[in-house]
Amino acid sequence: MMQTVEWGSFNMIEAERRLLANALLDFSNQRFVLLSESCIPLFNFTTIYTYLINSTRTYVQAYDLLGSVGRGRYKHRMRPIIMLDQWRKGSQWFEMDRDLALEVISDRIYFQVFKKFCRYSCYSDEHYLPTFVTLKSWRKNSNRSLTWVDWSKGGSHPAKFGRPRVTIDLLNGMRNRSHCLYNGKSTNICFLFARKFLPSALDRLLRFAPMVMHFN
Repeated sequence: MMQTVEWGSFNMIEAERRLLANALLDFSNQRFVLLSESCIPLFNFTTIYTYLINSTRTYVQAYDLLGSVGRGRYKHRMRPIIMLDQWRKGSQWFEMDRDLALEVISDRIYFQVFKKFCRYSCYSDEHYLPTFVTLKSWRKNSNRSLTWVDWSKGGSHPAKFGRPRVTIDLLNGMRNRSHCLYNGKSTNICFLFARKFLPSALDRLLRFAPMVMHFN
């Protein structure tokens, strides 16, 4: 059965849980990644698979943000189950292992609190998972996303990349010009995916993929 999902609505969280629940039915699935239709891979399949399957961490971005789009979205009626100092914000594009996915679809407490109180200026897709993971599984979480996004222009949506903006230098920057920890060691491979790419970028992406991302 198909169900309409709206940006900023709680039904996005319900849809994510259904996707995880269905993916968990296949016992061979050990890692779970949520991407948008505007995401692209920055590395070939073998590199991405190896990175994820050997990781000791999950990748749900979670941080405490002051101001109107962070703590300002907290609803005080969530107390005492979720307190203000437990409230987190992050990207909705996540990666998690099987244990965390099972915890997410089994959650009845925090899920119901968000469903009841996270409305209007509160966007569950930016707060439910970051808050839940911080409360339940923070020791295993990296607190970072694997999806590169350009927020430098501000606003409620990230920058878009059409055909003129897609260059080898841009792709190499997304792939290699960051530093983070992977299994406790410093690395410059921090992002495996990137967004927000428009359909007009496809021809250049296909042209550059073999030489930059090492696609066959």
